[in-house]
Amino acid sequence: MTIHKHAPDIVVGRLPVYLRALSAMQAAGKHVTSSQELADWLGISSAQIRKDLSHFGEFGKQGTGYSVAMLQERLRHILHLDREWPVVVVGMGNIGNAIAHYTGFERRGFRVVGVFDNDPSKIGARIGAFVVQDTASLISFVREHDIRHAMLAVPAEHAQSVADMLIEGGVVAILNYAPINLVVPPHVRVEYIDPVAHLQKMTYYIS
Repeated sequence: MTIHKHAPDIVVGRLPVYLRALSAMQAAGKHVTSSQELADWLGISSAQIRKDLSHFGEFGKQGTGYSVAMLQERLRHILHLDREWPVVVVGMGNIGNAIAHYTGFERRGFRVVGVFDNDPSKIGARIGAFVVQDTASLISFVREHDIRHAMLAVPAEHAQSVADMLIEGGVVAILNYAPINLVVPPHVRVEYIDPVAHLQKMTYYIS
């Protein structure tokens, strides 16, 4: 199978959505699906689904559809989810606390292995299955555990300095909950989760 590493970002962003739908289909006992059935599940046109998948090679056969299990396997391979990725969470406020208690990461390819904060009143406290560690040890922890992914849930004024620490340790993928754009090297990928920005975007469509 040929994988094109420079598929459009918007296409790559839809692959986890397809994977989630396929997981639900498999849980419902389905073994074969089609682009039209996926489209009906997701509200995306079947032509768009076929076009998205075509960036990564051939999937299924005309008239026979897709094997649900095989398509899941292929998508996990494309997304590099055929291994488990360790993740650190920095910032144990409300958002970080919720992330630390969330149990859905492991079944989707990720495992939180450490949580951090710089507040002395939180360091050493137990949150869910974790003991909060001091951010002073963040760089060494990331290096020791070969961590590439991090979730950043610190106040905006601290986000850049913490991101710099993560990158120094070797992190190359940051999910940022702080309402600020980070300045990072070209090899580092940042995704932003800003509920207010999403609400503002949706408000545009309200008549």
